[in-house]
Amino acid sequence: MQKLPRSFTPYVFSFYMATIMALLMCGTIVAVQAGFGPGYWASVFKTYVLAMPVAFCCVLLVRPLVLRMVALTVAH
Repeated sequence: MQKLPRSFTPYVFSFYMATIMALLMCGTIVAVQAGFGPGYWASVFKTYVLAMPVAFCCVLLVRPLVLRMVALTVAH
């Protein structure tokens, strides 16, 4: 399997982080608001379609800030 160049690391990280977090958050929010009834997964998917691109952009934007905050609080 061919891998992406190292320069893509921030984008790949952001994509994976956004994918996982958006799915977890959509699943949680739908469960809290509507419960685990019929149509649960359809509702999760419907919200995920909106949330994932938003999460991806947000992770890209805040990543540099978070890296700086970590550097300020964790000893090297």
